[in-house]
Amino acid sequence: MTMFGTNPSNSSRRFLTRARVAALAVSFAATGVLAGTVPAQAATTRDTVAHHDGLQCRGKGVDSTAKIRYKTEILIKAPLSTIWNLQTDVARWPTWQEPVTSAKRLDPGPFREHSRFRWTTPVPETPHTPATTLVITSTVGQLRHQACIRWTGPAIGEGLRIDRGVHVWTFTKVRGGVLVRTEETHAGEQIETDVPLATEFLGQGLEAWLKALKETAEARA
Repeated sequence: MTMFGTNPSNSSRRFLTRARVAALAVSFAATGVLAGTVPAQAATTRDTVAHHDGLQCRGKGVDSTAKIRYKTEILIKAPLSTIWNLQTDVARWPTWQEPVTSAKRLDPGPFREHSRFRWTTPVPETPHTPATTLVITSTVGQLRHQACIRWTGPAIGEGLRIDRGVHVWTFTKVRGGVLVRTEETHAGEQIETDVPLATEFLGQGLEAWLKALKETAEARA
């Protein structure tokens, strides 16, 4: 592929690869700055266990075979009910997560196991792909009220695709607030072309999600 009528150099190819993966990973989660450190975690319940191979909700975790994985946590000084309501009121995600342009439930009733929701986020134009919108369709596989959530689903846009994302969240009361932990894996031929870079941008997205959740919950506390 050429750029401005010339063959790109190795550094240019690297830049274009970074731009493409950045757009993909950033759009799937959201970009931002790293969250701060948190105190030692309190004992978790039987259904929200932090195993050596990852977080779990009701015995299910992320994709153990995925090449792209990131796990992080943050302390939020707000009531657990406030944090939980923000996280599970999917339709209102765009009000506190700027990169989420739309979000809607695909079924009625309370947020529960087997709930499905679809959300979108724009992807900027890159030298390799046109500007498009990623459509993420998520299905809740496991849930324990105010304790943990696990959902899965693909993210699809014109020329961009994450074949399978698995996302686990746990919420634990600790001294001084609630410890929110999250872990996500991505799988797909396209994003696995540069695993370290895709992991880096996935991490930035998850850190930003936690930061937004913390700021919004603490503002409402």
